Amino acid sequence: MAVAPPSYCFVAFPPRAKDGLVVFGKNSARPRDEVQEVMYFSAADHEPGSKVECTYISIDQVPRTHAIVISRPAWLWGAEMGANEHGVCIANEAINAREPAAETEAFLGMDLVRLGLERGTTAKEALDVIVALLEEHGQGGNYYEDADSCHSFQSAYLIVDREEAWVLETVGKYWAAEQIAESITVQTMIDILRDKASGVCIDSESFLTTASVVSVLPQNRSLPCIHYFTGTPDPSRSIFKPFIFVDDVKLVPKAQSPCFGDNDPAKKEPRFLEKPDRRHELYKAHEWARAVIESDQEQGRQLRKTMLELEKQGLEAMEEILTGSDPLDPSEVGDLFYDCVDTEIKFFK
Repeated sequence: MAVAPPSYCFVAFPPRAKDGLVVFGKNSARPRDEVQEVMYFSAADHEPGSKVECTYISIDQVPRTHAIVISRPAWLWGAEMGANEHGVCIANEAINAREPAAETEAFLGMDLVRLGLERGTTAKEALDVIVALLEEHGQGGNYYEDADSCHSFQSAYLIVDREEAWVLETVGKYWAAEQIAESITVQTMIDILRDKASGVCIDSESFLTTASVVSVLPQNRSLPCIHYFTGTPDPSRSIFKPFIFVDDVKLVPKAQSPCFGDNDPAKKEPRFLEKPDRRHELYKAHEWARAVIESDQEQGRQLRKTMLELEKQGLEAMEEILTGSDPLDPSEVGDLFYDCVDTEIKFFK
């Protein structure tokens, strides 16, 4: 396999970001054929002494975990990027270091993304969670669903909330963190993530931007945070769909990969001897759209135009929520992401 390209993470604070918003985004550069799913997990209380099974290792569970929404490769436990109910957003990416990454199974960087979201109410608190777990358990193991060779990496993280952002770089159990001190719009961030000429949007023989996210975090705490997920590869040919945390979020099975339970080749040792079909319904529908865009110039142009119009309608509706005078009605947005996914699939059909 070719050398892995970087994923790209961004954050902008006022005054560079408009309307008092913090804007966060990431493109996830992963193997071309890897499926990512968008998963919501509600807040939960846990029994004393219980364990949480991460991708390769189990650790002690905490008494309570926060509600999270994440985008992740379907075969692993953690997350490439995500957000929690408190407005914390985290993304990670592989980094090159002089110290070789360990092949011994421990935490993947993606596991620490999810654990930080589940356990942190602020960016600093999430950083402290990640650092403490890293120092205790370390990191290592295969980052790809590949039985032939182990692809292990060191990890860096962008950790953001309504007030501040931190960059955390890690090598083994060692780490260093720096706080980011500081007009961009949601549309500008999306356009950046779609830019192939700059290399931000990866599309090579071996690798592809397999999922993307943009989050908007109002510094006004009376306003909701809004998280836009693609759930599909190549943001230049995907629709960014909004998600808002409320008490009764409707789950979206059509954006979730099939569950193989204990028979999943990622859970059995030796690992990855088989590669099951992890495509979810949204992914399959999007494959048709990508094929049309690539093979039929006129139909593809019209299809992409309509996709962007659908996305624009969603962006405008969310802007009204952030700038309007009426309070948010949770009952009206609990099925927001579900409806967007359903509409996109029906449109492709």
